[in-house]
Amino acid sequence: MLVGVPKEIKSSEYRVGLTPSAVGEYIAHGHKVLVETGAGEGIGASDALYRAAGAEIAATAPEVFTRADMIVKVKEPQATEWKQLRAGQILFTYLHLAADAPQARGLIESGVTAVAYETVTDARGGLPLLAPMSEVAGRLSVQAGATALQKAHGGRGLLLGGVPGVAPGKVVVIGGGVVGTHAAKMAAGIGATVTVLDKSLPRLRELDDIFGGRVITRYATRDALAEEVAGADVVIGAVLVPGASAPKLVSRAALSTMKKGAVLVDVAIDQGGCFETSRPTTHLDPTFVVDGIVHYCVANMPGAVPLTSSAALNNATLPFGLALADRGLAAIAADPHLRNGLNVHAGRITHKAVAESLNLDFADPTKLMAA
Repeated sequence: MLVGVPKEIKSSEYRVGLTPSAVGEYIAHGHKVLVETGAGEGIGASDALYRAAGAEIAATAPEVFTRADMIVKVKEPQATEWKQLRAGQILFTYLHLAADAPQARGLIESGVTAVAYETVTDARGGLPLLAPMSEVAGRLSVQAGATALQKAHGGRGLLLGGVPGVAPGKVVVIGGGVVGTHAAKMAAGIGATVTVLDKSLPRLRELDDIFGGRVITRYATRDALAEEVAGADVVIGAVLVPGASAPKLVSRAALSTMKKGAVLVDVAIDQGGCFETSRPTTHLDPTFVVDGIVHYCVANMPGAVPLTSSAALNNATLPFGLALADRGLAAIAADPHLRNGLNVHAGRITHKAVAESLNLDFADPTKLMAA
């Protein structure tokens, strides 16, 4: 199979779909790899490094999209990209379709087979291709919140960790999954007071064991959420419903209860955001203020640290990508975890949560592929 790697064109996105090391693995499996010139610049990987790994370098993105049997990316295709996709081609990348109806329509019209990193599952019920970027985003969320909290950035002017004789700031993490756990680790590590809210008692017990009492855990009732948000200096939205739009957990009305200059960091923004007042931002213009509350809603947070993020992402995606390259659609048909990652096939939405979020008809992937 000819595997294509275009250069990412989303604003401030420096990650790359395949690192030179990953390219070498595809070559070892007997595949050919076509990499757009400059695709690895964000991680310091030159065209020469890709050639040394066995890749061919394409002069333009259209060449990659035209020639490749499978496209491997990081972020969802932009409008100029999805228009170049075609029937019979496999797209393997993050999609986040529940919050992106135009992209969904574009993929449906293209006829492409689109496998989304964020809905591929594993035998333990986890999301193995989302997890590494969730780890990065969780850790970055505290850095972002701490920066936004500075007076020059519109925040309260508070040092999250405090200093001797001065109380630290309070970080509230909504959601105790991968993002929430790593956010709590970072926040507790710099000395902030940390509370994690979740609706799973078993998960709260696990977090209590993990942190040894250094982090407060609370069951996420409406009253508990309202109380914690009102007292927070930084609120990190770390909720996830796989494939579906994120629930809106903090209303605009709740902002009036918060401290002026407090910060909301919405890590769920790729799935529509979990704060009513959220809207996607970029690394170039990461924050905005609503009712005196600073919002940080960058939709590709891990893109800020592409060396770490690209390596972590490739470690996770490589086995699944090789399976797709080795067996094509047969890999999806044979593997229920890859099949869970299938979002679009033959002009239909094949992930139930995505279909429900977009109010579109759902096509059972097993039946559709068999037909």
